[in-house]
Amino acid sequence: MRTVIAGGHGQIALRLERLLAGRGDEVAGIVRRPEQASDLLAAGAEPVVCDLESADTAEVARHLEGADAAVFAAGAGPGSGSARKKTVDEDAAVLFADAAEQAGVRRLLVVSAMRADSSLAGTPEGMDPVFADYLRAKGAADDDVRARAGLDWTILRPGRLTDGTGTGRVLLSDATGYGEITRDDVAAVLVGLLDAPGTAGRTLELVGGRTPIPEAIAAVSGS
Repeated sequence: MRTVIAGGHGQIALRLERLLAGRGDEVAGIVRRPEQASDLLAAGAEPVVCDLESADTAEVARHLEGADAAVFAAGAGPGSGSARKKTVDEDAAVLFADAAEQAGVRRLLVVSAMRADSSLAGTPEGMDPVFADYLRAKGAADDDVRARAGLDWTILRPGRLTDGTGTGRVLLSDATGYGEITRDDVAAVLVGLLDAPGTAGRTLELVGGRTPIPEAIAAVSGS
């Protein structure tokens, strides 16, 4: 199985690359800067240098040719302003979905965010304005992906991300309530979702819980 991951140098993406390579899959990660390539090689992934903020659909589609699945795990990251929330978290996600369709890659996983909402009005009390723009951008990208009949998409919305050691136990459902989840466990869930075509067409929330990951995925995939 070959999987191409957008945002290949991200903390979740590097974990996912190690897991996929460790089980013998072929995995490539799209990165923006050439100096990031060594970290992907160490994770067992093929580095593909491509700036999703400046590339066109045809260029990204070329990088997706021959893939069995695609994962959008890119993000503008902490410290970025509202403009990059739009160009990365929304526009790059839409571009990646366009490219997947053009390349004939039906299976698409999108790492979104809990509370993502394109219709979020203004800035809720106590929320940072840039974070509100981030939630709107993620929500708009999710809306775009959900409208695509040509993709077998699954959108994963984790809660607050932590760097603790994964527990292998989660709560995964349409609505979980807000909570925390380790990046280790997010990556492990993504591996499971790649193997669960029955989750296509689902938008799922993810937090830490008590259910072993294989059982949690089976419960939402109907298997």
